[in-house]
Amino acid sequence: MGSEAERNDELNADSRREEDDYVDEYFADLENTLKSYGKQYNFTRIREAYLYARELHSGQKRQSGEPYIVHPVSVAKIAASLGLDTDSIVASLLHDVVEDCGDRTSIPEIAERFGSTVADLVEGLTKMKSIDVEDRQTQQVENIRKMLLAMSHDIRVIFIKLCDRLHNMQTLSAKPENKRRSIALETMYVYAPLAHRLGIQKIRQELEDLALSYLDPIGYAEVSGYIENKFGKTRDFLENLKQFISEKLTEYGIHFTLEGRVKTVFSMYHKIYDLNKTFDEIYDFYAVRIIVETELECYTVLGLIHELYKSVPGRFKDYISTPKPNMYQSLHTTVIGRDGMPFEVQIRTQAMHQVAEYGIAAHWKYKSGEQSRAEIDQKLQWISRLIESEDDTRDPDDFMDALKIDVYHDETFVFTPKGDIIALPLGATVIDFAYAIHSEVGHHMIGAKVNGVIAPITTTLKNGDIVEILTSASSKGPSRDWLKIATTGEAKGKIRTWFKKEKRQENIVVGKSEIDREFAKFSGECGDEVKNEIVATVARRMGIQSAEDLYNTLGYGGISMSKVLPKLKDEYDRFVKTEEPEVTSTEQVQTTTTKRVKTSGGIIVDGQAGCTVKFAKCCNPLPGDSVIGFITKGYGISIHKRDCPNVIASLREGKNDDRWVEASWDAVDTAPSDLYEALLQIYAVNSITIIADITSALAEMKVSILGISTMKQTQDEIVINLKIACKNMSHYDSIVSRMRSIRDVKRITRGFN
Repeated sequence: MGSEAERNDELNADSRREEDDYVDEYFADLENTLKSYGKQYNFTRIREAYLYARELHSGQKRQSGEPYIVHPVSVAKIAASLGLDTDSIVASLLHDVVEDCGDRTSIPEIAERFGSTVADLVEGLTKMKSIDVEDRQTQQVENIRKMLLAMSHDIRVIFIKLCDRLHNMQTLSAKPENKRRSIALETMYVYAPLAHRLGIQKIRQELEDLALSYLDPIGYAEVSGYIENKFGKTRDFLENLKQFISEKLTEYGIHFTLEGRVKTVFSMYHKIYDLNKTFDEIYDFYAVRIIVETELECYTVLGLIHELYKSVPGRFKDYISTPKPNMYQSLHTTVIGRDGMPFEVQIRTQAMHQVAEYGIAAHWKYKSGEQSRAEIDQKLQWISRLIESEDDTRDPDDFMDALKIDVYHDETFVFTPKGDIIALPLGATVIDFAYAIHSEVGHHMIGAKVNGVIAPITTTLKNGDIVEILTSASSKGPSRDWLKIATTGEAKGKIRTWFKKEKRQENIVVGKSEIDREFAKFSGECGDEVKNEIVATVARRMGIQSAEDLYNTLGYGGISMSKVLPKLKDEYDRFVKTEEPEVTSTEQVQTTTTKRVKTSGGIIVDGQAGCTVKFAKCCNPLPGDSVIGFITKGYGISIHKRDCPNVIASLREGKNDDRWVEASWDAVDTAPSDLYEALLQIYAVNSITIIADITSALAEMKVSILGISTMKQTQDEIVINLKIACKNMSHYDSIVSRMRSIRDVKRITRGFN
């Protein structure tokens, strides 16, 4: 018999072997996946990286209890699905070793073992820290800048980071509730939009759906339940549709691949809550994707589809002739099926399809990494422009606004007189267009023509506009007002840079006048000498050398007054001792501390200052209903009826208890003229006059119809879904009473099933 220490060593060795066997299965699956792609991977280097990472991470556990090495192997597998090269797979396996095992390894050691390229990728990933999107301060901007700089040096860094984030989201349930929400919010506002901007739709869609499930689990459950319910009832529709289209395309001798899909949960959620549509108003719930061999065949198939089905006006988009900035190309059209159900048709070539699914990553997946660096750099110019526009902007809020506009917004496609396409964010103006052409074009602009007609430079541009910028060599440069009109970070950055270089003395006068206006608002008086000392102290606190430099920075817009004011007031109070009125009445104290905060929408939410509310689509509460609020992280407070099935289910299961808050209707704010959406589902005999009878009755009651749709229930009965404008529950009851008096109406329920 050995000693107790020896027995413990044997047990530890057995445990270690069991863990190694467990994780080796994960790695074997990765190897098989890589082999299935048929690319020339260096499996010796990949296995060496795995064994090195396994050794360094030995004994480390994830919060789920799994060995930590499972995470980098899973990240490598996702990276493999993007078709990334050997260096990327190796870096994926090693991406956490420096951060988590820094006492046993280093970037130089990784460079010596696996090469400088892998070391650079791992270093870029290690430098990326967590981005807290709720803290819009300088540190956040520094972190995002690091990410953008890493992307501009080697785009594979962000590919691996997205794979890392996707696996973290897939396993997020193991983390505490507050951490889940924080990571989900960061994912929704930073990583999912970046995946979209890079064209990697497969990752973007999964990130959005996963993030939404944690940010608004009630809304997510409602929308996903609707999708499952509708797809279950109409599954045959999609299969019959694919079969019919396949037969017709085959008759025309077209070689094709046909796919079908239903809309993602996040996409449905966005249209329902953000665009205020009902489920029945979403025309692209179903989509058919037709992948052909040539661009000419795309247009041939489009014509054939329009022969087979009636197209919906205004629902055709040609992204082949006008690609999106993320390189997406496809034809989109919405048509009406033979049974009256709308669906979307997407038509593209195989090459377009790979770019649509994998974005810039498609260059590695389908061109074996041979795509020229110059071409990839050209497609990533938007990153360089964003970094350049930030160089002269000290204000973190300005940088975040530029990030949201330049990276995350929808696009507008505008043409030069020569036919070149300029992609701008939605809402961009003539000023943005001019600076997108060139800095000097913007600086010397004196006017513009839009579609051949003289137009103000404040004009917001629309898709397809042809814009000509009028310039003059004698122009004195941009106006300060242009900073208020421009929307892109690129344009604002170039305007600020011009003022910084050309108008320092004028900037100082402008900045000083802003500071003086704020001093005038303070109680008490102080002399010029004290003012100068206060401003100089504020400048030093902000990392600016002198009061004059602070005036200059304010003058050219490098920092906003909102960032200076709190520090200015703080220093003023310190230098100038003003007396604050004392509160002597207990009644006064109670008045200020027990005030209830009223939110928008006629709802009061206790303890939620300044929150916005939205009314849940699963139950559409009306004044008079007993209501409750649910805090959706980043999406305001969702107001539900207390007897809403989703509320009852959530409270019964004890999920998200800390996110339910008391809510009530505000009798003062809820005026008789206020209108809310109400949903009625009417079961009626399928008579010729039933729709006319219902709409006539509503017209007599002066009730607005916001939406109406019908569905055949049986041979003799139909279901009519009505969305109407309603004042409160009393008004709703009177409407229902009137509907029930109609001869062919059999039954009415509230809400849509």
